[in-house]
Order: sequence, then C-alpha cells, then structure tokens
Amino acid sequence: MERYLIKNVLVVNEGSIRSLDVLIADGRIAKIAPQIAVSGKVTEIDGSGKHLLPGAIDDQVHFREPGLTHKADIHTESRAAVAGGITSFMEMPNTIPNALTQELLEDKYAIGAARSFANYSFFMGTSNENADEVLRTNDKKQDVCGVKIFMGSSTGNMLVDNYLTLDKIFRECEVLIATHCEDEKIIKENFARINTEKNGDLQPSDHPLIRDEEACFSSSFTAVQFAKKYNTRLHILHISTAKELQLFTNLLPLSEKRITSEVCVHHLHFTADDYATLGYQIKCNPAIKAPHNKASLWEALLDDRLDVIATDHAPHTWAEKQPPYTAAHSGLPLVQHSLPLMLHYHSQGKISLETIVRKMSHAVADCFQIADRGYIREGYKADLVLVDLQGSTPVNKETLLYKCGWSPLEGQTLRGGITHTFVNGNLIFQNHYGKVTINDSYKGERLRFNR
Repeated sequence: MERYLIKNVLVVNEGSIRSLDVLIADGRIAKIAPQIAVSGKVTEIDGSGKHLLPGAIDDQVHFREPGLTHKADIHTESRAAVAGGITSFMEMPNTIPNALTQELLEDKYAIGAARSFANYSFFMGTSNENADEVLRTNDKKQDVCGVKIFMGSSTGNMLVDNYLTLDKIFRECEVLIATHCEDEKIIKENFARINTEKNGDLQPSDHPLIRDEEACFSSSFTAVQFAKKYNTRLHILHISTAKELQLFTNLLPLSEKRITSEVCVHHLHFTADDYATLGYQIKCNPAIKAPHNKASLWEALLDDRLDVIATDHAPHTWAEKQPPYTAAHSGLPLVQHSLPLMLHYHSQGKISLETIVRKMSHAVADCFQIADRGYIREGYKADLVLVDLQGSTPVNKETLLYKCGWSPLEGQTLRGGITHTFVNGNLIFQNHYGKVTINDSYKGERLRFNR
C-alpha cells in the first residue's frame, strides 16, 4: 500500500488547529508531528495553506440499492460522497425489498463490500410485525450501526405505529435506535383539510403545512418518552422544528447522553420561502419549514442541543420530482455538497472549522461508537480530507456525480474546495486545479463499533 506524507498542513482536530505533518501508512495514520522525515518510498503532498480534516461520517443516507437503482446506487452515490469529503456512511433500510430480516440486511453489506468507495454500515429495518427479527440485531452490536424506526410514512411496509411493537423494541433493543419522527395521524388530517380547502390544487408551499411542526413534535415526544421509560439509546434524525428542541439538552457531555439528535444540511440552508423558486426540488420529509425554525436549528447546533450534522441524502429522478403534489417524490441529493456547504458557512463566519469537524466527524463517531474513525489520531484509520478554504466548489451539471443528475444547489458556487479525500489510507479523490481524479480501484470497509 502506498505511503503518503502530508507536509505543513493545518490539522483541524479535537478543538484545535495546528500546523503539523501527517504520515499515512498501511491504511492508518502512522505518525503526527510538527516535522516528519521518512526514509524509503513515500508520496509527499504539500499541505501549506490547506486544512486537514477527519473524513465526514454521514449517519443518514438513502443510496437506493437494491431495488431503486434507476435513481441511485451504492457505487454512484458513494463516489459522490467521497468527492464531497464523506468517507463513511450509514444507509437506511427502505430499499426494495425493505431490509426487514437479518439475511436481507447482510445482502446489503455484500453490495457495499463490492461497490462502495466509502466505508459503510446499514441500519436494520423495522415494521409493525418484525420485532423479534429486529431484536436479533442485539447479537450484532459490533457489526451493525443501529435499528431504524419510521414513526411516519415510508417506502413499503415500514411505518411503525403499533405501540405494542414500539414498546417491545424500545424495551429490549440493546443497540442504538434511530427514528424518523412524524405523526402519521396529524399528517393525514392536515392533508385532508388543506386539500379540501384548495380543491385539490396543492402546491409545494403546502408541504410544511401538511407535515407541520406539531406532527414532528408529537412523534419526537413519543420517541423520547419510550426512551426515557426504558433508558434506551435513542437518536432522533433530521430535527426540523424549533419546538422539538425543548426535547434535547446541552447540560450533559455527548458521552453521557442517552438521547441524541441530528440536523440535516438542507434544514440549515433552506426555508419555506425557497419553495417559491425551487418548488418540489426541496420537497422532503420532514418538510423544510418557516424561517424561524432554521434560525433556531442553527442556535441549537452551536450550543450542542443538536449533536450531529448529516444529509438524509435521498435522490430521485428529475421526472419523479415533478407535480402534482401527490406524485412529486420527497427527498433531495446532498452528499457531494454537505461538507462544502458547511465550509461555505464557515467563510461567512457562521460556524468554526472546529465545530464543523466536531459535528460531522467526532460526534458521529462518538454517538455510534465507531471503531478507529472520526478523529485524526495515530493508529486510527486514515479517513482524511484536505480542503482549500481559498478554493471553491461550483455546483453545476458538469460537476455533479449523483446518478439522478440534479441538485437544488445548482447555480451556486460554494466557498471552499476539497482537494484530496483518503479512505483507509487510499487516495480516492483528487481535485488538482479543476481536474478531478477518482480512483476506482479501492473500496471502503464495513464499519465496526465499540459496543
């Protein structure tokens, strides 16, 4: 395996930024020091003026394989991910067939091993009928990132609204439970009322009124009550409302929290005002809501009530995003641009590099207890991203790597660019003066967990 020596780079890690040399050998970070001299063959990279970050870890993506590969697959979306500085991902079970058995879950791991550029893990799926199968995940604590519960509508047979099923899983599950929280009853009532009021002429801007703040809060509150009842390890995904923030605390360090939360980049970037120009491009579940929610999410992210930043990357074809309301699919592609988007906000003074690294790498590794990743430490896997804050990331058709071929960010140029991405010590992605090279010969590894 090739060795790399990154010289004179500003290492962003564990709350500090220091000028250091970093040696990569045998897939790991072999040495970190102010100056490193190496004998023998090594590829040297001049990091002067650039910053080295631990690879981002995205705890929520939908890469659509198996069963929905007309819009995305693990090969294409993991390729986009590493181009965006994401070196590890955790993928959701609402593929076709839904990952509702341990055997179907392992089928997905086999696909990841064969096709993923990034490191990978896959959530075990839940339905109203498969609680006993879900609990078999207790025997795979070190091998599976967690159990996913859709407490709101989803693809296939994955809405879990039976309280007896929820009670059993929250009571007996020994691995992290990740929830999509929206109250289906409230959503259906809102839809019926608004659809009648508008004589069926629903518009994109109706989406946050149908999937409103109360639907999110009611469901998140229910999940929190179950978790508190049984001291379950709960992680609530894609928080989108100011009201939900009262359910989370910053009075405990992350290592002591039993209930944690995630915010997604699109809820930090867009508001309901953007439906006027972007329409169904930004239709997603939970919905992008009124501007005061975005402001509150930023505040909670920076004061540690919200623990991690992710994408909920959920690509659809352009045709699938067209009206009418009931036909336009929910979800948007984001993995190639989540870290660049946060670097863009850094350039505006909104968030520090140290906080970006903490929320996109350190905290994700800590929440899920990922082994040997998420930090720049000697002996850890060399999942690293070299960024140039003076560079830029244009978002246009020519640069998009998503299989769906579009992005709601198209036409924007984000401040800050990724120049190199290493996965397990392999240089997978390189952007040299606008010439992009992606090494197809290396594959990611299955994530392991210290549980």
